[in-house]
Amino acid sequence: MPFEIIRNDITKMTVDVIVNAANTGLKMGGGVCGAIFAAAGADKLQAECDEIGVCPVGEAVITGAYQLPAKCIIHTVGPVWQGGDADEARLLHRAYTSSLQLAMKHHCKSIAFPLISSGIYGYPKDQVLKIAVAAITEFLMENEMFIYLVVFDKKAFAFSEKLFADIEKYIDDHYADEQPIYERNMEFEPELLKYSRIRMTAPGEKLAETRPLIPAPVGSIKRSLADVIGNLDGSFSEMLLRLIDEKGMTDVETYKKANIDRKLFSKIRSKKDYNPSKATAIAFAIALELNLDETHDLLGRAGYTLSHSHIFDLIIEYFISAENYNIYEINEALFAFDQTLLGA
Repeated sequence: MPFEIIRNDITKMTVDVIVNAANTGLKMGGGVCGAIFAAAGADKLQAECDEIGVCPVGEAVITGAYQLPAKCIIHTVGPVWQGGDADEARLLHRAYTSSLQLAMKHHCKSIAFPLISSGIYGYPKDQVLKIAVAAITEFLMENEMFIYLVVFDKKAFAFSEKLFADIEKYIDDHYADEQPIYERNMEFEPELLKYSRIRMTAPGEKLAETRPLIPAPVGSIKRSLADVIGNLDGSFSEMLLRLIDEKGMTDVETYKKANIDRKLFSKIRSKKDYNPSKATAIAFAIALELNLDETHDLLGRAGYTLSHSHIFDLIIEYFISAENYNIYEINEALFAFDQTLLGA
């Protein structure tokens, strides 16, 4: 996917360029900066930085990567946190955009960022995350690049505590402990619909309430395989393209809002029977700002549904119900709950 939040050591990222959270003197420091210098080979990297001299806050410079798997290093200087009234937000936003523009200038196709200024510079991590996502999102709406926001471990990831609590409550309120089994595409008398259910009462303990399914509901219709195939609903690709037209959106706007690579979208457009992953299908539902019913319809064309038995599905339902269609905010929540991210 074009933009992904991942847990990793940034010095081990195999990308065109990694970003160093530098100081204005471009000297080897601690934290991310120190780790990058050490992994690259401190003497050679410091010598090149000394030739450049200085880098103002919000600006960026580029050097070789030496022993790193990346091809080069972009050094950018974020602001020191002074309470929020010293133009810190604009300068931090500029640090991200300056780095992205410099990467474009050097024809880089992929870049990995740390959370700039969130270490010894003291910038609140949740605010850094918000600004980083905003800057990256704005850039991707106009440009093509694979961008990674790298956090070393879960403790370094600052997700809104209030939103986390709201999502947790939504999951607690809606998580299903009963799973009806429905018979579809049949004519039947409603009172004959039966199901089995297993309710979890405690870890390792099951309370089962079972009633037998009716093997052949009264009035069921036998159809040949040819009849079934001949009456299939339109494919996922067909419905997706129709919805894009109905929403008055362009292809580019759609796949960018869905956090989908252009090449994958071209494949979906050209192949009528393309079968996407569930995360990709949902990403398009988010991009098109579909309601829950419309989302279920689109997912159904790809053979998927949203279930109250899966945390991933409940988080998606939470955001759609709240009419929050910012795919990057949704991915922040999915990352915080250790779920698969949207996009491809």
